Amino acid sequence: MARKAGKKKGGSKPKPKPKSITKTPPSSSLPTSIPPPRPEEPKATPEAIDVLNGAVLRNVLRRLPLVDLLRAALACHRWRRVAARCLPRAPPLLGYFFHPVKTPPQPPIKETERAHYDAVFAPLGASSPRHCLGFAPDASRFKLYDCHQGLLLLEPTVSPPKGSLPRLLVADPATRRHALLPPPPRRTVPDDRRWRLSRQYVGSALLSRTHPSKLCFEAVCFAIEDGHPRAWVASVDDGQCRWRALPRDMEVEVDFDPKLFKGRCVHAAGNLYWHICNSGRVLALDPATLQFSYLLAPAVLGDHFSKYRIGETPDDGRLCIVTVENQVMQLWVRGETRCSDNGWHLEKEMNLHKVYDMVPDLPRDMRARMASIWITDIDAGRTGKIFIQMSGYGRYSFDLKTRKLERLVMKGGMEYGDPIYAYFLAWPPAFLAQA
Repeated sequence: MARKAGKKKGGSKPKPKPKSITKTPPSSSLPTSIPPPRPEEPKATPEAIDVLNGAVLRNVLRRLPLVDLLRAALACHRWRRVAARCLPRAPPLLGYFFHPVKTPPQPPIKETERAHYDAVFAPLGASSPRHCLGFAPDASRFKLYDCHQGLLLLEPTVSPPKGSLPRLLVADPATRRHALLPPPPRRTVPDDRRWRLSRQYVGSALLSRTHPSKLCFEAVCFAIEDGHPRAWVASVDDGQCRWRALPRDMEVEVDFDPKLFKGRCVHAAGNLYWHICNSGRVLALDPATLQFSYLLAPAVLGDHFSKYRIGETPDDGRLCIVTVENQVMQLWVRGETRCSDNGWHLEKEMNLHKVYDMVPDLPRDMRARMASIWITDIDAGRTGKIFIQMSGYGRYSFDLKTRKLERLVMKGGMEYGDPIYAYFLAWPPAFLAQA
């Protein structure tokens, strides 16, 4: 019997199991996924102060006080250039230098010899620097004689021997530099022995300054020799001093006692002026030509021996003369008009009788009041004020615009001495002059 075709005995063969595929870990060098994009870094935004253009920055700096403006100019080169365009044209007034004095006793008590006190500085405002002369050696042995272009000139409190010229101390309070100038050598004047017998020293002054921060300047002192003025000029360059003597000015004759000259000068309208007691003229010196000349005061003042002072008008710097004689303030300005007097015309006049009535204990008698009041100076700071001395009743400043009378007294009871020097910063500052 034939066998059926089919499966063999013993069952079918088992199917082979599929080989297991072992997964190998992915290689670190082959990324399995695309990394996420990096976050974008924020763009650097400029500082708020850097977005200011020149016009806006200039408008900001122009509103700053002067002290803050100079500090802002030190921030960077860009700010320095902008700050240089914001500087005022005129040098800034920082305050006043003077020697304090005690209020003299009221008449008829005679005043004793005044004690000498060191020069002090009264700042104009809270932002003004506090200057002093403590950096200059032996400054207490000198007294103020001039102030010009940021420099102070001082002379010894002891007068030099007859026929000799004094040493001069020149100080810069802003940079705290100073120079002690020796007297001019005798060899600067030919035949000096001959002229020393008639020489009478008058005073000294500062002529010019060649650099706003360095101690480079020129000073002048003059004396009367045989009835004519002679000037000596000192040129100082970083401590090196050279003197030269000029010939006597034969065009100017001094036919009075040279002791009537006021030792200190007044800088006004580009020239130097020395007042003469009880005289209707002042001595002028042109700093460019170093020539002396006389300038006549108004005849109405000179003919009556009125006390007056020369200076500058506060608004435009014109040469002017002010007097307060007979309780009347008169302001004379240089210029030829139809009613001019020796080249001066009366621009302003006001009665001060009611103003003086406000001063405590001031005599009501007209003659006693006139004998006690005189003008001492015109404020060189061009503030529109004049300084008035009331013997025994204090020193005052009078504002020509507001008519305000203010006593110049210090905290300790001392008062401002005469003269009162307006101190200006040397202008422009060296670090801004070349910006």
